[in-house]
Amino acid sequence: MSSALTLANILTIARLLIVPVFVLSIYYQQFTWALTLFFTAALTDALDGFIARAFNQKTQLGTILDPMADKLLLVTAFVVLSTHGLTKTPPIPFWVTVTAISRDIFIVIGALAINISTGFSGFRPSLPGKINTFVQIITLVVFLAANAFTLDSRFMTITYYTTFVIAIFSGIHYVFHVNRLMNESPK
Repeated sequence: MSSALTLANILTIARLLIVPVFVLSIYYQQFTWALTLFFTAALTDALDGFIARAFNQKTQLGTILDPMADKLLLVTAFVVLSTHGLTKTPPIPFWVTVTAISRDIFIVIGALAINISTGFSGFRPSLPGKINTFVQIITLVVFLAANAFTLDSRFMTITYYTTFVIAIFSGIHYVFHVNRLMNESPK
């Protein structure tokens, strides 16, 4: 096994491979299967990080692939599940999807601009950012469960507003978080 092909990285690659199967399951309205795939992907996210830390399997490839796999799964899920005609319940409101995706786009563009202009590359996740990801996952799991088990989706409104508020808060917080990291970084 090469040094990049660790168990942690294999789980991350598996998460990437789940994404198109997840989309197909939504397209064919197999929501129980979609929920299972999404939940499995979310578990591999937690598991790959644990394995990388516990068994000293942190790699440069994993550092790049893990957040990409997370974002690909979440962005794809939000876009597909906010598309009319693909869900049994009313789709996720587009304003929720735009907010979730825009937060990440602004952070990536900001990080790229900072890296290019200053050379700083010590970006690390923040606690509100991790909470944001967790809230998005919960929102998507609850939405998928409502579709899989034909549950009343009217209660989803609270998850939508929670996702919106946490995305805005964590995005603003990240600006201050990165500023602090840059100030702590040796010049």
